[in-house]
Amino acid sequence: MSMKRKSFLSKSAFQKSAIKEFALSKLSLSILCLTLATAPGFARNKKAQKPANAVPATPAQAGEAKSSTGQGNELSTVLAKMNQTASSFKTAQGDFEFETYQKIVEDTDVQRGTIYFRRDGKGVDAAFNIVGRAPKQVVYKDGKVRIYEKRINQITERDVSKNKSEVEAFLSLGFGAKGDDLVRDYDVKMVGWETVNSVKTAQLELVPKDSKLRQTYSKIVLWIDPERALLLRQQFFEPSGDYRLAHYTNMKLPGKISDDDFRLKTNGNTRTVKPQ
Repeated sequence: MSMKRKSFLSKSAFQKSAIKEFALSKLSLSILCLTLATAPGFARNKKAQKPANAVPATPAQAGEAKSSTGQGNELSTVLAKMNQTASSFKTAQGDFEFETYQKIVEDTDVQRGTIYFRRDGKGVDAAFNIVGRAPKQVVYKDGKVRIYEKRINQITERDVSKNKSEVEAFLSLGFGAKGDDLVRDYDVKMVGWETVNSVKTAQLELVPKDSKLRQTYSKIVLWIDPERALLLRQQFFEPSGDYRLAHYTNMKLPGKISDDDFRLKTNGNTRTVKPQ
């Protein structure tokens, strides 16, 4: 092989790697549904089995769910039930699997871990403990997103208090969100009913009313248990063709979650960086 050919392949591989690393770097704040940049990506990657229509398989296609055509009356009933149950929603915890598909490199990244969520009169706290070869903690609390990368013993901290209400509205999307809030911020369509984790869920399709948000997410699909105002699946579609699919299992609604679950497990040598 000629040196020129080797150089081209090397450059091509480098560009692909750089593109993928940049795409995966968005995951931490994609978890929190933000559009800020964040620390480098994590976990393992596998070659995506891209569907012919470039849209990921739905639970129904996987044989797990049963769906029916959504009707206006059903949507009204679901939204009303969410309004009713949201007021009593305080905490949730369980396991998650995040699948992120990057169209430009045709790769799928899978992250697994545990989620902790709570809301009170002061606002919302959320924590994601990501396991695997590159374990991480992502915590949102007091208007700050803090990402702890155990492998390099570093915290990346970003202050998002100026956008606190928007951040917490996103975090509550499917975790105690009111039906009225969904209608206020999105054009909502009832797709149907699907069984997820043996639970009957309402599948709702949301299109952001805000034009800037639509530039980030063209569509959001939620699989919600309206009886508990609890999210079991969530899918974000980007205009680029990328998507993120979140699947929540073993979800519980405990009366209280320990403050320790929202603390980063660091040591005395941990370094903190605060990107501008």
